[in-house]
Amino acid sequence: MFNKILIANRGEIALRIIRTCKEMGIKTVAVYSKVDADSLHVKFADEAVCIGPAPSSESYLKIPNIIAAAEITNADAIHPGYGFLSENAKFSKICAEHGIKFIGASPEMIEQMGDKATAKETMKAAGVPTVPGSDGLLKSLEHAKQVAGEIGYPVMMKATAGGGGRGMREIWKEEDLDKAWESARQEAAAAFGNDGMYMEKLIVDPRHIEIQVVGDAYGKACHLSERDCSIQRRHQKLTEETPSPFMTTALRKKMGEAAVKAAEYIKYEGAGTIEFLVDKDRNFYFMEMNTRIQVEHPITEQVIDYDLIREQILVAAGTPISGKNYTPKLHSIECRINAEDPYNGFRPSPGKITTLHAPGGHGIRLDTHVYSGYTIPANYDSMIAKLITTAQTREEAINKMKRALDEFVIEGIKTTIPFHRQLMDDPNYVAGNYTTAFMETFEMKDEE
Repeated sequence: MFNKILIANRGEIALRIIRTCKEMGIKTVAVYSKVDADSLHVKFADEAVCIGPAPSSESYLKIPNIIAAAEITNADAIHPGYGFLSENAKFSKICAEHGIKFIGASPEMIEQMGDKATAKETMKAAGVPTVPGSDGLLKSLEHAKQVAGEIGYPVMMKATAGGGGRGMREIWKEEDLDKAWESARQEAAAAFGNDGMYMEKLIVDPRHIEIQVVGDAYGKACHLSERDCSIQRRHQKLTEETPSPFMTTALRKKMGEAAVKAAEYIKYEGAGTIEFLVDKDRNFYFMEMNTRIQVEHPITEQVIDYDLIREQILVAAGTPISGKNYTPKLHSIECRINAEDPYNGFRPSPGKITTLHAPGGHGIRLDTHVYSGYTIPANYDSMIAKLITTAQTREEAINKMKRALDEFVIEGIKTTIPFHRQLMDDPNYVAGNYTTAFMETFEMKDEE
């Protein structure tokens, strides 16, 4: 087992990893930018190293600085969390070269699954259903038109190195393709340094359902059931739940088997998710694989009583998995609390928290790194907390969430708490009748 783990991240996920390490008797090292000096992950780690100024390009993404921090503190492993360098093949490779265990996927695995066009071809070979589309990358605008003509409009053009909705374009007719081709490539090049594009048939108003998998170093994988992530705004998830209200026993069995088949085909090691689009007829198609822990992992932990971070660390240390597949016995919902104003187009709202009262009680979990007096920097993602409720049924989990949101007080900044409170009363949400198009028609009611 590792003696000391450096957490190459910040905020709530860094604190989340530190907690599990402490429970396992493993020493921790926090890294932080100058603007994060007062963050809780810095206070609760055994050691902390400043790795640069506020911009992530000069701190949390600066590989030499992180490796240097690991070496001066004698850390023998690095946990990257999610975002930042968690799916960076170069970082995984450099860790190995320095004799530091990267708690995540190997460089080869990240390259194989991180490039979406390559991942799709790999999944086809594994026998996992994929969305009809281009064989590999589009070579030119003419090639894009040819593929779109073959699979039929509407189509979705995607950046092969994409994420967070950048470099994605829905195209409903051929005359819109020229403009979409140029703008998507420019956006992808600016965001990822890679303008490679591929094309898929647009699955209209699908569900976004992912399967949590864990694989070990011995070629064995298992799944921990599904999470429904369909409530999204601009391809960014707002809330998640498990089990999915759209799921059937037969569909879970099929999707779970496909996810395990995918993980074992590529000999996946660690925790990851196989993401699927599911159409109204419950046909499912591989979308992508995330070779890291997910933001929404707590709801899976809650319904099957399983510490995914602990499992990541054990697998990285060479422990074999049980190989057991899981079916949730409870229902869990996660609301992402962002420092954003839902009454003004979800505009970011950084600043100082003047008052904070956290909800509590049976079945309530709050993952956060903020506190009263803490100043939220404008340099990073706006998520400041994850509120999770767990109960025997979906109805009880929703009612528990309403109560928890009513108790949750954050003053000094705007947050998405009012949005989630209204969502929990929305008739379509309450009925489980929603798709990825839900937010296109959802409107905030005026503040009372």
